Amino acid sequence: MAKIIAVANQKGGVGKTTTAINLAACIGSCKKKVLLVDFDPQGNASSGVGAEKEEISLSIYDVLINQTSITDTIIETKVKNLFLCPANINLAGAEVELVSIENRNYLLKNILDGIRDTYDYIIIDCPPSLGLLTLNAFAAADSLLVPIQCEYFALEGLSMLTKTVKNLKQELNPSLVFEGVLLTMFDARTNLSTQVLEEVKKYFPDSVFKTVIPRNVRLSEAPGYGEPIITYDKYSKGARSYLKLAKEVLKNNQAKESKS
Repeated sequence: MAKIIAVANQKGGVGKTTTAINLAACIGSCKKKVLLVDFDPQGNASSGVGAEKEEISLSIYDVLINQTSITDTIIETKVKNLFLCPANINLAGAEVELVSIENRNYLLKNILDGIRDTYDYIIIDCPPSLGLLTLNAFAAADSLLVPIQCEYFALEGLSMLTKTVKNLKQELNPSLVFEGVLLTMFDARTNLSTQVLEEVKKYFPDSVFKTVIPRNVRLSEAPGYGEPIITYDKYSKGARSYLKLAKEVLKNNQAKESKS
């Protein structure tokens, strides 16, 4: 049964979609079957693994609003073991359309529960906001992975997100846990990056990934070519870092499974 991980941060520009794409691709490269669910109306996770937005005929929007079967939307990507449920701009309208639907916060959960046995991991790329789409992702997920940029204001956003998750757990999904906090755009040459890392470790002593994602030009270039970093340049620092993260996630989950 798939482990469902929501990649979320209400602050934009923190490497959220980059992390969702590359974590999913790297877990796939570790011989696990992975579904990447693009749940952001911008559709960047879809284009980032090679799906052209104009060519997407069915998307997660159709599953939510038109009751299309999710299996009819899933696309096989060029990356081995990586599959995509795409999104496009239509998803922006779902926020309004969902308001009148009964059990609207649990639509995605019910959808994904039906295909959990097909995959080892399901990664959800959430919108950079706390609207109905993100609430659906939190209700569906087993855990939450929070990427944060190594800058001062990131700590402020993290504090807000933590309070929000605490409140939502009681109302939506009591079993939701932190998969971990991931430091992105880390620059070892600056004192600020190191300071942010230390502060986050103090705030989340048991939840910060050992892996940090460096600033890397190749990581920034890869989405423009519709490829995850592991196929665009597997020898780059970015690729090595995300592969290390994937192995850390797999190891952590194997350890939890053996305890339970």
